[in-house]
Amino acid sequence: MPVLPLRTVAPAAGMTRLSEEWLADLDAALRAEDADWRRTCRETLFQLAHPGQGSWEERVADTSLPMASRLALEAFDPANITLEPEYYADVDPERFARVKPLLWLWYTFDRLPIGGQHVALGVMLRRVLAPHVFKRVGANFKCFQHVEVSFGYNLEVGDDVVVHRHVLLDDRGGLVLGDRVSISDYANIYSHTHSIVDQQDVTCLRTVLEDDVRVTYHATVLAGVRVARNGMVGAAAVATKDVRPYHVNVGIPAKSVRVKPNAPPELVRNARLPEHPDGS
Repeated sequence: MPVLPLRTVAPAAGMTRLSEEWLADLDAALRAEDADWRRTCRETLFQLAHPGQGSWEERVADTSLPMASRLALEAFDPANITLEPEYYADVDPERFARVKPLLWLWYTFDRLPIGGQHVALGVMLRRVLAPHVFKRVGANFKCFQHVEVSFGYNLEVGDDVVVHRHVLLDDRGGLVLGDRVSISDYANIYSHTHSIVDQQDVTCLRTVLEDDVRVTYHATVLAGVRVARNGMVGAAAVATKDVRPYHVNVGIPAKSVRVKPNAPPELVRNARLPEHPDGS
């Protein structure tokens, strides 16, 4: 197969300069000793959605606006909306209240005209937000649009991690992504599970994707699973059990079908794979 590295693409120089200056100001506001994340995120969303229209306070105080417009303005304030994890019985209310404004900015940016498919600016924004939301995040974090987390504060991310579009990272029971992990579009990584008898009976289990793991398109990794280094979960597979190093697991439930050709010789020798239908 041909090797097709990604091209280097950047917006026009003027747009790049504006983006960098805006993000630097946002980062400084979030890091300030007297930072008010609720206010910062509220004003940021208002300015992105309604450029040149003054401040949020001015517009929301205008009682001549239609009721729907006033409702939409109020929703820029993270205190006026609810996110699903707030309803979970095991949420830490204080820790989640801290990160909630940043999550609301993260999610809402992707639904604004400036953010929808704007890869470069979206990646840079999420790099600014992630250190404040996650338990840990390494260098060169690259996250595309419409990625959601549960609590955020139980998520650990290594260096050079790439998360593609429409991915769910459920860190409710703790989630670790090692260095150079790649998660493809529409994948779901869970760290909690429900009893088949009582849906309110929830078990939280730490899920770990070790270094160089790949979880491919529409795949699911269930709570408590460890995908070992260089392991791979194939497209649309459901990993219900641990994946061994360098093994490629596919199907529902996911099972090992091969060992990667770059695996160390000792792993190849010790690998036990399913027999072919003909017994070979």
